[in-house]
Amino acid sequence: MLTELQVKSAKPSNKPYMLRDDRGLYLEVAASGTKSWRMRYWIDKKEYKKSLGQYPLVSLKDAREKRDRIRLQILDGEDPAAKPEREPNAPTFAEVWAEWMEKKVEAALSPAYAQDLKERSNNHLLPFIGNMKIADVTSVDVLRVVRRIEALGHAHMAHRVCQICGQVFRYGIASGLCQGDPTGGIKGAMQTHIAQHQASITDPEEIGALLRAIDGYSGAVVRFAMMLQAYTFVRPGELRHAEWAEFGGAEWRIPAEKMKMKRIHIVPLSRQSVEILEGIKPLTGHGRYVFPSGRTPAGNRPMSENAVTAALRRMGYTGDDMTGHGFRSMASTLLNENSFKPDVIERQLAHIEGNSVRAAYNYAEYLPERREMMQWWADYLDGLKGSPAE
Repeated sequence: MLTELQVKSAKPSNKPYMLRDDRGLYLEVAASGTKSWRMRYWIDKKEYKKSLGQYPLVSLKDAREKRDRIRLQILDGEDPAAKPEREPNAPTFAEVWAEWMEKKVEAALSPAYAQDLKERSNNHLLPFIGNMKIADVTSVDVLRVVRRIEALGHAHMAHRVCQICGQVFRYGIASGLCQGDPTGGIKGAMQTHIAQHQASITDPEEIGALLRAIDGYSGAVVRFAMMLQAYTFVRPGELRHAEWAEFGGAEWRIPAEKMKMKRIHIVPLSRQSVEILEGIKPLTGHGRYVFPSGRTPAGNRPMSENAVTAALRRMGYTGDDMTGHGFRSMASTLLNENSFKPDVIERQLAHIEGNSVRAAYNYAEYLPERREMMQWWADYLDGLKGSPAE
């Protein structure tokens, strides 16, 4: 039988695995680190499985109690799949969220996207309504969650979290776990999100100052991440989810499932980028991700989506000055000003190709020119970094 310490200390692996408890109960540990309770039972010699919720929202004690109630149902001749489990209350929002994540997100969408949804939920949603019974959550409860995010100045994130919440409720309705979706009634009360271009620094002297500030940043993993982003100008999500297996020689091949446009993307690596990877490998090379979360020593979770933004703020750059996405605008502006071919720049930015069929076969288009451009860009940045204004 399992102990609470064994459950708490269970670490993710490259593949999902299970830890058995007793009488059909077991803990499933996903590669993402998600821990879910499952139960196996038999009716007429046919095996069934039932989800009992996600740890730690459902403790070992809670899972055993759920298992025992289901066993009583079976002894009474009832089928748990046909009749809801006999318990005094409906499932919590967090339990339905965990089931939705497993069946609708992790099973069908990219790991990177699933991880983003998980982080947004854990940061902005589950701490506030996760322990509430899903049938008891009202539009007022959801609005409080939204208002809190808006108060932080993140109207866009508030809309994203509301969308996640609505998807969970709609899954709950389809599964017979709740009667309605309270998010529909609050959209008119939410702040309007106006799409804006990401802030970026494009003045050469200011770029040099930024690069020197990054060089002096104390957090090694985040410092290396910001420098590689400056040299490669990939999207922040692509940087965060970079895996050691994707690098070979002087190339970084990002799989199609990680790309916004769902096409493989080749990033030629400059000499400086290779040196960054060599520099960080002793720190993170034992794990899956190049830039792992500091909370996972084994390196099986990527760096937080807020890590680069938080570092820029600590260095004194506000949201109106520079963002993680701003490295892309910086490169695009300066490379165009220095007469590189627009098609070469756009291909390296992995922007969409108008002819989708042509794009699917031309992910390596302009590769020699892109290699030359990427080395020029890295040398150009080093020149700016080493030449502060008098």
